[in-house]
Amino acid sequence: METEHLEKRFGVIAIEKGYVSPEQFVEALKIQVMDDINEGRHRLVGRILLEQGVMDLEQIDNVLEIIGKGMPLLKESETS
Repeated sequence: METEHLEKRFGVIAIEKGYVSPEQFVEALKIQVMDDINEGRHRLVGRILLEQGVMDLEQIDNVLEIIGKGMPLLKESETS
């Protein structure tokens, strides 16, 4: 449940900052849900937007700072 709440906040902030359009965010959510259903894996929306080239790490970091979170995408990419 906490992830859902974080994703909603992440999306609202990213849209308000002009980093993504509502349509781009909804598309990323669709991809996230389909990955969950078809592949049994959960990717963060920020990761999806990064992989699509819609947002960069600096923008994601900025949104996460506003939310009060660290930089999990960067940490994830360093360990991958």
